[in-house]
Amino acid sequence: MIDGVIITPLLQIADERGKVMHMLKSTDPHFQQFGEIYFSCVFPDAVKAWHIHDTMVLNYAVPFGRIKFVLFDDRPESPTRGEVQELFLGEENYWLVTVPTRVWNGFKGVGTQVAVVANCASIAHDPSEIHRRDPKDEYFPYNWQLVHR
Repeated sequence: MIDGVIITPLLQIADERGKVMHMLKSTDPHFQQFGEIYFSCVFPDAVKAWHIHDTMVLNYAVPFGRIKFVLFDDRPESPTRGEVQELFLGEENYWLVTVPTRVWNGFKGVGTQVAVVANCASIAHDPSEIHRRDPKDEYFPYNWQLVHR
């Protein structure tokens, strides 16, 4: 597991009418501050990667659909420098993944339907603090292709 990444199981409260899916409360120990909430929709097999933030902390959850979420740590001071972490998020793994600053990340839609990725970010969007690289950039020790095991 990459240093500083927090995975928190989330509560789902179901009854005959449907369900409530919790995400993040200001009283949670891993909550830092509120900047904005947005939803990213990703088509099956589409990849949205790679990106990194200088100051924004990400809080991702996937209430609908399924994604493969990948993190890469290249922080010089990190004890997990060089590590890749892969998670599958969706209703069956309904977790909040808190991503600290300076950790590369991205995701791929998995399955047959559009996935909805919710992010409760610690700051409002600021294009000057995000950096992007191509999903196929050889800097990253990761291949987004489907692996048959």
